Amino acid sequence: MTTYYSQPAAANYNTAPLHTQRQRGYRICDQCGTVETPAVKFRLCGGCMTTQYCSQDCQKVHWPSHRTICQHTASQVKQASSNPAANGYTDENVAKNLRKFTSAHSALLGWAGFQALQLKRVPANVRQNALLIDLSYHNHVESHRRFSISSTHIVPRTYIRDPLVIADIQRREERCRQNGGIGTLVVIIQCGSTSQVVPVEVDPPAKIAWDSRDDWAQVLAHFVESGRTDFKPISSTPRG
Repeated sequence: MTTYYSQPAAANYNTAPLHTQRQRGYRICDQCGTVETPAVKFRLCGGCMTTQYCSQDCQKVHWPSHRTICQHTASQVKQASSNPAANGYTDENVAKNLRKFTSAHSALLGWAGFQALQLKRVPANVRQNALLIDLSYHNHVESHRRFSISSTHIVPRTYIRDPLVIADIQRREERCRQNGGIGTLVVIIQCGSTSQVVPVEVDPPAKIAWDSRDDWAQVLAHFVESGRTDFKPISSTPRG
């Protein structure tokens, strides 16, 4: 039986399309789609601290459509931080640390979701299922290393019940398909009752040269446990 947590996934960490992420590992502007480069670092929205923009102009243009999900996300983080007992942990910054964890491992999480849902073989799975990653929390001097993988599950997309988060995923999905992609891969990161949704826009499998890997869960756990943030998908095919 699938367990639903009382606090909805208050989400929206946006990663670059998977094929772009394979090559560069940077993020995209949520307004214009520009890919981040080492020379030009993106700015985070000060409200939700998750959505990125290449410039202040793009942030201003996007604000009318971003306002609702931004305020919702910020309120969920505040609620989680003010009531740590509900999470089963004493650190009041669990929600903030979860965001840092997600940011540090964005390439790894997108790759794991792609492998878990077998999108290379069955692209249609992107519309039906999601990867749920349950984390346990412990003390560590580095915020992104305060989590360990407890378990992973394939769950239906209906696991996400928050209307605002669902609408945000749908917006990204429509944008992805308009650009020729297959849709938005959903990865749910969960620690106690605090959760975050990671939507990843996925290009057609023909553009992705990664091998299918059945050991994705072991790879995921290895990089998280070792604290490595340098994950890069690899392929043994001639194109990779």
